[in-house]
Amino acid sequence: QGMYRVNEIFYSLQGEGFFTGSAAVFVRLSGCNRACAFCDTDHRAFTLMTADEIVAIASKYESRFVVVTGGEPLLQLDDALVGALKAAGFFVAVETNGTLPVPQGVDWVTCSPKEKPWNIDRIDELKIVWQGQDVEAIARELPEATHRFLQPLSCSNTDEVVGYILRNPRWRLSLQTHKLIGIQ
Repeated sequence: QGMYRVNEIFYSLQGEGFFTGSAAVFVRLSGCNRACAFCDTDHRAFTLMTADEIVAIASKYESRFVVVTGGEPLLQLDDALVGALKAAGFFVAVETNGTLPVPQGVDWVTCSPKEKPWNIDRIDELKIVWQGQDVEAIARELPEATHRFLQPLSCSNTDEVVGYILRNPRWRLSLQTHKLIGIQ
């Protein structure tokens, strides 16, 4: 059985995007193929775990909504881990930078694209941390997403994001509510 580099597993509320406010088990995998200046995770720290060990910890919590995140989780998330989570009754969501294809069986794909190249094959939710970039051009280069969110950069440019959305109402505002209310 494969081993996964797990940064942490914790239970909280989803703080961003479409599922904001939903109870979720977060499986944060270590490692990333990008180096974003605003990243808030130390990807050097990890514990090696099997899919069964990950599922055992995730199953201790009430919710059957799991968010696999990172770093870049698609560097490790594979059919075996997705299958083990699904067999335990989880709705499996992934938060990815869009550089890699998504394994079969993932129920919800949140893409927060950073640098090219992108190689993602499907997106349910496009969430862009807005820094003044041409988000329409980015959206055109990616698979069509049903839901589009713009997120201020650590709330530093919220007024600009709100203004953009008012002019471009296809987008919705996503705040990092977990940070605003002081939870993980």
